[in-house]
Amino acid sequence: MSENELIALLRLQRIPNIGDINAKKLLDRCGSAIAIFEEKKQNLLKIDGIGTYALQNLNDSEYLDAAYDEFNFISKNKIAYSYFLDEDYPRHLKHCIDSPILLFKSGNIDLKERRIISIVGTRKITSYGQAFCEEFIAEIALLNPIIVSGFAYGVDITIQRAAAEHGLQTIGCLAHGLNQVYPKAHKKHVSQIEKNGGFLTEFWSSSNPDRENFLKRNRVIAGMGEATIVVESAEKGGSLVTADIAHSYNRDVFAVPGRTSDKYSKGCNNLIKQQKAQLLTSAAELVYLLGWELDEQQKEPVQKQLFVELDETEQSIYSYLQHNGKQLLDTVALECNLPIFKVSATLLNMEMKGVVRPLPGKLFEAV
Repeated sequence: MSENELIALLRLQRIPNIGDINAKKLLDRCGSAIAIFEEKKQNLLKIDGIGTYALQNLNDSEYLDAAYDEFNFISKNKIAYSYFLDEDYPRHLKHCIDSPILLFKSGNIDLKERRIISIVGTRKITSYGQAFCEEFIAEIALLNPIIVSGFAYGVDITIQRAAAEHGLQTIGCLAHGLNQVYPKAHKKHVSQIEKNGGFLTEFWSSSNPDRENFLKRNRVIAGMGEATIVVESAEKGGSLVTADIAHSYNRDVFAVPGRTSDKYSKGCNNLIKQQKAQLLTSAAELVYLLGWELDEQQKEPVQKQLFVELDETEQSIYSYLQHNGKQLLDTVALECNLPIFKVSATLLNMEMKGVVRPLPGKLFEAV
């Protein structure tokens, strides 16, 4: 991308009343950001959905000046960026109608051919939520997904730190520019996140972490992931907004259930009750419900063994599959008299041991 085109995109991004949806319409019709500002306004008004209100500030010089200032910041600090039509733009987010036309990034982000999960929740995480985050990451690490969150207090930083500690790539979506860290207390975690992952934002260096920016940022978190998981939430909160947005994008939404008396489980319980989210109790359930499979190299047992040790539950499932052939997870749970969440977790462990394998149609068979 040329410098002039980037400046024109920044200018377009800055102008009030246009927004990402209209910006994409203009770009589609004109072919480039530069061409938008060279086109006659009466021709732009012929574009479906574009009215005088959206274009009233199009030629104001203050937005061009602001674009030059931000361009200078980007150049001076060697800020990387992705245009919404670029190959390195998040592929799931690219399909969202209101995704940002430009994203700025830092760290070592690699989105190629990777599974991506967005995980959010309350800033006032409980010991229950913390235990779930740590156990979930320990289990899901086998599939090497990217973990996306908001780098905020509570669930966000807990899940991102756990991901980094297990060698998973994790991305923090910010509600401000890359020239600052919010909350400041998390500055100590920046290098750990950027070492294997990084940060994304649509906001400029002049942007502060204002409330409306967090709400706007939530659509990026929701759009980034193949699925969104809410770990804990009160009856109202930003994580519920993220879940609603993910639901509107026709993405899978999951919620971790809790006791009805627990304040920070009410939001999750309501999502499940309203059928906006599926109940989730383990990483293995997520793997099953999304239809994920282990890569070939991951399917191989860590160490070839003549005799594999199985615990009582694993032996029960293995014996059933041996005698009955290919079976659905639900059928295994029913016939072995075990809860589905336990069977799904056990099957994932058995898969790693090389004693069962998943098949198309969410079937499993003994090896």
